[in-house]
Amino acid sequence: MMKRQLHRMRQLAQTGSLGRTPETAELLGEDLLQVEQRLEPAKRAAHNVHKRLQACLQGQSGADMDKRVKKLPLMALSTAMAESFKELDPDSSMGKALEMSCVIQNQLACIVAEFEMTLEKDVLQPLSRLSEEELPAILKHKKSLQKLVSDWNTLKSRLSQASKSSGGSQGLGGVPGSYTSTANKVETLKEEEEELKRKVEQCKDEYLADLYHFATKEDTYANYFIHILEIQAEYHRKSLNSLDTALAELRENHSQTDPSPSMTATPFSRVYGVSLGTHLQELGRDIALPIEACVMMLLSDGMKEEGLFRLAPGASVLKRLKQTMAQDPSSLEEFCSDHHAVAGALKSYLRELPEPLMTFELYDDWMRAASLKEPGTRLEALREVCRRLPPENLNNLRYLMKFLARLAEEQDINKMTPSNIAIVLGPNLLWPPEKEGDQAQLDAASVSSIQVVGVVEALIQNADTLFPEDINFNMSGLFSALDPQEKVSSRPASEEFPASAVSALATTPALVPAPAPAPVATKEKAESEVPPRPASPKVNRNLPEAAAPAEDVTRKGSQGSA
Repeated sequence: MMKRQLHRMRQLAQTGSLGRTPETAELLGEDLLQVEQRLEPAKRAAHNVHKRLQACLQGQSGADMDKRVKKLPLMALSTAMAESFKELDPDSSMGKALEMSCVIQNQLACIVAEFEMTLEKDVLQPLSRLSEEELPAILKHKKSLQKLVSDWNTLKSRLSQASKSSGGSQGLGGVPGSYTSTANKVETLKEEEEELKRKVEQCKDEYLADLYHFATKEDTYANYFIHILEIQAEYHRKSLNSLDTALAELRENHSQTDPSPSMTATPFSRVYGVSLGTHLQELGRDIALPIEACVMMLLSDGMKEEGLFRLAPGASVLKRLKQTMAQDPSSLEEFCSDHHAVAGALKSYLRELPEPLMTFELYDDWMRAASLKEPGTRLEALREVCRRLPPENLNNLRYLMKFLARLAEEQDINKMTPSNIAIVLGPNLLWPPEKEGDQAQLDAASVSSIQVVGVVEALIQNADTLFPEDINFNMSGLFSALDPQEKVSSRPASEEFPASAVSALATTPALVPAPAPAPVATKEKAESEVPPRPASPKVNRNLPEAAAPAEDVTRKGSQGSA
């Protein structure tokens, strides 16, 4: 008895990690051996997925539609909305919105319940049968075959030993009775061996049939997992369709009952975070609203502020300024005294553009121009890249560089040299297209950031050379109420542009020929008030000669005040 148990332990020790034994291996072909090795992993996969998928269900497992819906969190939310709706005026906008939200949450709860019932029927139940019934039955047959084969091998060993003993007794002329007893024992063992062999063959046939059945149904089992995704996709499609329908109706009703200024104002997203071309087209402008507004506010009283663009503004003030910029730009006067918030709003606009002002397309060209060592060659390369900018980008870059050059003129007071300005603003004007890469690419991006600073610094230092035209920073006429001594144009807007060009923020002035030379009286008034440099809302390529003395006086006046 102990010998038989020891032999059994040896056989178990020879069993592989997947329960494969030498005995069963001899009975199976190579193909069926591979199928056999997939049994245990398939059982574990079905069991684990069933367990985790069951945990994802929100409703009561096995319940009917009504009971399941009542237990869903969305139904509880719908009920809470219904109770709250009773306390509101049903004709109010809030009441109507809450009523519609209650209905849609109820619909979503029904969709969830339907989804879970389908999932249980088409996926969970088949996975449960696979992991708890079908595959365990095959594995049970496998264990039975292993035991029968082991017992058969043991019996064959005993039969062999008995046959040898019988032959030895006969050859040595043993006692006839003893020989007869040994022969009977051999016959008995042969009969047992034959019976056990028949059982092994029968069990083997059943096990082989199971393996063939499993192999033919593996695609069906794989479809269980694919069906999970199909059911989820259908659930999300139904949910999205219900939400889209409800939202369209809700927005239509809400817009009819609430024509408040906040609903009709320019959307916040149409100023910040949208492409430059879209913003200019929708507002009918040549220069982006945040760029012009912030430049004009800084020109009015902020050019001598130390650390402009470098020091961070208060987050709440910056957020409120950006909202006012989008909804009511005529009410920006309250922010004029917070110079860092104004600079932050301009910096934020440039940073939030989907594409940098200096464009992704020309990024490599800017980098090549920055890498040139000879100043003259580099300046000519920068001029060539500027010419290749889209018109709207060129106009806004010219406007901004002219302003930054003006800001750098006060560097003795505000400490913002062209280099300092380029360091804080450069990364917001040009950055590389996003690419996934390794550390080497990140290092390359750091190098390119240094080159960007060099490009922007060169643009500021050579603004008058690259963009020789004078700029009237108050292009839209929206900021004509600034303090006269800080105005940047020496002529009234009515003398520089047609009335339609300055009538409203959303109207873009048309290109006009250069105006006639200002009257002598106007020139004398400009000289006496000592304003900053004259400019025009568009690039005036033929500025009247009379403007030149005014510019000289402006520079002298600003240097004297410094």
